[in-house]
Order: sequence, then C-alpha cells, then structure tokens
Amino acid sequence: MSVESYPDGPWFNEVADFLGTAYLRNSFTKGTEQEVEFLMPALGLEPGMKVLDVGCGPGRHSLALARRGIRMHGVDLSATFVDLARGAAAEAGLDATFEVLDVREMAFESEFDAVICLCQGGFGLLGGDHEEDVVVRIARAIKPGGGLALSAFSTLFAVRWLEDDEALDPRTGVLHEHANVRNPEGKERIFDLWTTCFTVRELALIARAVGLEVEAIHGVHPGRYGANAPTLDDPELLLLARRPVPL
Repeated sequence: MSVESYPDGPWFNEVADFLGTAYLRNSFTKGTEQEVEFLMPALGLEPGMKVLDVGCGPGRHSLALARRGIRMHGVDLSATFVDLARGAAAEAGLDATFEVLDVREMAFESEFDAVICLCQGGFGLLGGDHEEDVVVRIARAIKPGGGLALSAFSTLFAVRWLEDDEALDPRTGVLHEHANVRNPEGKERIFDLWTTCFTVRELALIARAVGLEVEAIHGVHPGRYGANAPTLDDPELLLLARRPVPL
C-alpha cells in the first residue's frame, strides 16, 4: 500500500456519521472507567474542578469524569458525536456541556483546572502539520498549575506492526489504513483512516516548546493506563504535563 496524501477537510466526520452509537461498541472504548481512575490522581482532580475534553467524541471520558463530580466541557468537530454526548449527559443529569468546535480554533484562556485529549480525536487526526499549534491552544486553556493528559499513537509500534495494507508517511508520521466499520444497524463499510503517530521524544519536544512541564510519558494500551515506561509493545503514548505557575 502506498502513502496517499492527507485529505482536505474534516474527513473523520463521515466516519462519525456512519458509526453513530456503534462507536461505543468498539473494544477500545470498554476501558474508559480504568483510564479515568488512573487520570484522576495523575492530574490531581477533585470534585468541583473544571476540565476540558479536547476531541471528546461521544463524550465517554467526559461522562465518566462528570459522574465523579468533575465539571466537564467537551469539544469535537463531529456534530453527530456532540449530539450523542449532550443526550447522554442530559439523560444522566450530569454537569457536562459539549460544543461543535474545530480544535485548531480553540480560544480558551486559563479556564480549566486540567485538559484531557485522548483517543487521538483532538490531536492525532490533524495530518502531521497542526499539532504544535493545537498544543499551544490546549496550554492556554489550562490554569497555571493545571495538568494535561494527552494520548497519541506510537510511531515505533506502528512501524513494528505495519501490515501490508497500511502505509506510514516518513515525513508526517501519518499512518494510512483501511478500516471495516459497522454502523448501529449492522451495515459495514470500509473507510480510509489517517492517524498521526509520535515518538516519546517528539511529544516531549512539542510540550516543552509550548511552555509545558513534562511530568511523564507512559506507554499504554486502551483500558490499561499505568505509570509504565514506553516499550515497543505499547500502541499508545500518554503524555502527562503541567502548565507552570509564573514566578
């Protein structure tokens, strides 16, 4: 499979529209509670704090945190996913709001005690050219002293397990693959997916370049977050960082 150019426009919206509620049937979504249990102490979260969920999808992390007393606000470019998140929050009576917003246009200023950006949606689907600008916007959204948890696909894992029908662009780090997706009615369709991958060093350099203090970068699997050194067997990297308090 050859490397193809990254598509123009919000390509993942078509995937989200097709998936709808079936997104939550994917195995990688089943570890949400474990991930949130790890992130609560890692970010120093306490009930009443306000957290931004960047690339929130249908809101699974936002809803799990809201059930623990965190005031959540999620942003995502998919109107379909935002509608699902709003509906789930309203049905459960949770303190969680959601809006349709391109993460490249966020303009929050020191509004949140912490930010989460998980499962690639707000960071790993940008084509390898906008990530640093998005992290600048994320850093601005955090109150001084507040934390960030950001996950990304591992380049080394992707290269090690690259399949014949996949391609990794060495310039951008974008992995191009085909995925067989099933909607709520059971209909299947093949979509092209483009996901940007990163090394530990790249994540650290991006975070430090925008003024964040890197606390740790762990190697993780969906539903198995932990304070573990990255290995070649970890599909994802989890960056934990903090916005410094001015002296």
